[in-house]
Amino acid sequence: MANSFLIAQDNSPYSRYGLGDLHPNTNIFNRGMAGISAAYSDQPLDGESDPRIGRSYPSLNFLNPASYSRFFAVKEANTKKLKYGRMMLDIGVNFNSRTLHEANNPQSFTSSNGYFSYMQVGVPVRKNWGLVFGLRPLSTISYKIDRNERIYDPNTGAMIDSVKTQFRGDGGSYLFNTGTGIAIKNFSVGVNAGFLFGKKDYSTRRTFINDTVEYSASNHQTKTNFGGLFFNAGMQYRIDLSKDKLKYIQFGAYGNVQHKIDTKNDIIRETYVIDPSDDAELRLDSVYEQIGAKGSLDYPASFGAGFIVEQLPDAKRSGWLLGADFLTNNWDKYRFNGLTDAVRSNWQVRIGGQIRPAMKTSYKTFVAYRAGFFVGDDYVYLNNKKLPVWGVTAGVSLPILNLKDNSAAKRFRTQFSVVNVSAEYIKRGNNDNPINENQFRVSVGFTLSDLWFTKRKYD
Repeated sequence: MANSFLIAQDNSPYSRYGLGDLHPNTNIFNRGMAGISAAYSDQPLDGESDPRIGRSYPSLNFLNPASYSRFFAVKEANTKKLKYGRMMLDIGVNFNSRTLHEANNPQSFTSSNGYFSYMQVGVPVRKNWGLVFGLRPLSTISYKIDRNERIYDPNTGAMIDSVKTQFRGDGGSYLFNTGTGIAIKNFSVGVNAGFLFGKKDYSTRRTFINDTVEYSASNHQTKTNFGGLFFNAGMQYRIDLSKDKLKYIQFGAYGNVQHKIDTKNDIIRETYVIDPSDDAELRLDSVYEQIGAKGSLDYPASFGAGFIVEQLPDAKRSGWLLGADFLTNNWDKYRFNGLTDAVRSNWQVRIGGQIRPAMKTSYKTFVAYRAGFFVGDDYVYLNNKKLPVWGVTAGVSLPILNLKDNSAAKRFRTQFSVVNVSAEYIKRGNNDNPINENQFRVSVGFTLSDLWFTKRKYD
């Protein structure tokens, strides 16, 4: 007989598997549209009189590095030199509320937490050439599960003892990335290179509960640190559908090959007692210990592709955007120190859109509204059953701009910053799975930008 329950955790018990609970891999700007990112980029500008000035907002789409080629940049006349361009700092934070419950069980557990989402810096080098570098978390491992059991004699059926088992997990992974994207006319390519690193700390502690006999508690623990180079690449192609270039369709694709990441492992098997003065664990005996054992992590290949169709707004006409992405990850090939885990290749379809009012002089006409939904499978695969995932999203962009100047060209020429907000409801699992999750996440992103490289003139 066993009784399991969850206590004081930030993330799902599903974070025990693979690399943990995966973080959203898209910019908050795009999350309001279900995360469609394969084909999204800023609109390139041809000059100071380009009609698209102020109609698209600055953003850093780090999922597809080909988008870096479309940063706001204006070149000097009859040269390839950069006259001025818009440098960007993009920072995001998440606020998450997660409710866990078992099938056919009215009891539930809810936890809330806030955490860093990403920090990215974008720099236009020249017209149609941009650089990006930044840091973002990829996954989190954080769970605590206690299980109380009674052990019975298989012959007589009499109870022998009670046992308490504690399962603990901590860690996660991060990616420091730097990338570049270059465009030749309407075709863009880009690549990200970075360092993927993190840790996994798993432990299982077991204690026998007996009134007459004192047993030593046992601890089975494995601590792992890992790190290695990571690469991914992408491409985009735009087709203008109107002479003024305010309407277009753009296609995009991105992906990475399988990577082998080095690991260093500390394997501990020990008995211990609890110091009653401060509840610290005191080792009694080291049954087995191996420090610094080398291994490897096989990080899976992934691929995504999609399209967007957009009509940018003008003074008389509202703007709109509609897009879709399909992505797949080959988690079947995941290995951790040569061992498989309860993960499997998964897929997801994302569909989203955006509406922009016709550009007038009031602030509300500069606000962008977004919505979307997605459906697919999670990469965790338990008891030979899939873990279905679906969600709905909404978002807004709130620009910080100078409404005193009625000239769009001047209004968006100097500092131009945007606050992006997205809200996501995510359903993970169903009654066929051990635990269902209902997750509500609010994300806030700050895109701060200013014109750089401008040559000043003095009289």
